Amino acid sequence: MKHSIRYWTTLAVLGFIHLQAIIIILDWKIPFYITSILVITPIYFGSKRYLLQTAVLGVKGNGFIYLFQLLLVLIYLTLKPTYFVMVPFFIFIGLEWIRLSIGNRLTTYTKQLQQFEEQHESFNETFRIVRSERHDFLKHISALHFLLENEETHDAKVYLDGLVEGYEETNLSIKGEKGIVAGILNQMYRRAKSSGITVVYDFDIPLSTLPLSNQELVGLLGNLLSNSIEACEEWQEHHQKSGFVTVQFYKRGGLYLLTCSNQSLPIEADILDHLYEKFGLTTKGDGHEGLGTKQILDIVKRHQGFLDFVYKDEEFTVKIKVPAIR
Repeated sequence: MKHSIRYWTTLAVLGFIHLQAIIIILDWKIPFYITSILVITPIYFGSKRYLLQTAVLGVKGNGFIYLFQLLLVLIYLTLKPTYFVMVPFFIFIGLEWIRLSIGNRLTTYTKQLQQFEEQHESFNETFRIVRSERHDFLKHISALHFLLENEETHDAKVYLDGLVEGYEETNLSIKGEKGIVAGILNQMYRRAKSSGITVVYDFDIPLSTLPLSNQELVGLLGNLLSNSIEACEEWQEHHQKSGFVTVQFYKRGGLYLLTCSNQSLPIEADILDHLYEKFGLTTKGDGHEGLGTKQILDIVKRHQGFLDFVYKDEEFTVKIKVPAIR
């Protein structure tokens, strides 16, 4: 928040200096307050509309650009009253565009790297669980054999039910999936379960069959499931009852169809109108950046896919269609 206020304030001051220098050189009779309005108005709407990602450049990166923009003012001292006096101002705007573009890209790459690290950990955890279950399998068989030999059928049934439930939980995530996808599904299933959320994976075919790279699979599934679970957690906290997340995946004709539904608190109309189109918009509450939704759409578009969403009766559903072309 402090960085955002500092950024927009500094940009307003520099913009005002540049505009005022142009006005003085060209001898335009424009009142001081008009110049202020011309600067403050776009700054105000820009601060409301765009999510800043410039902090990732650090103090040195941002400071260098600010210094260069300020030094541009010295050029006005050498210019004659012609329209070439606009050149430093356009350079000032160009530098700002470069700063915002680099900031957005670096933030995206940083978030993706963080996701890959998290998914790598979840993959290792899934592998550890499978190894552990395999290692303990004979022990479970021996325990069941002992109970049945002693005709303790009820205890054997209770023991077996608990054992099957644990295996089903893991099997839901790893059945026919690549390691990275199994890791994501298993991690999200356990995360949702720890929050009291009911998760249903309804797959006709493995999600790994999607014609996406490993990095894109991590980005798409990680963001999609994480967004759904976080929105559902907020819904649960507000309503004080258990929510659900349902993921369906199947193939029809030449299309892969992926649907994810979750309960969600009411979403403002202006957010729904532009959701998935740009950074900074989210269906979740304060503290969320809204980066994941834009990344999801970018991945879908890269594969000539189609994304649609529906919000009705506090239920949010995302529908993704991807051509079955590799």
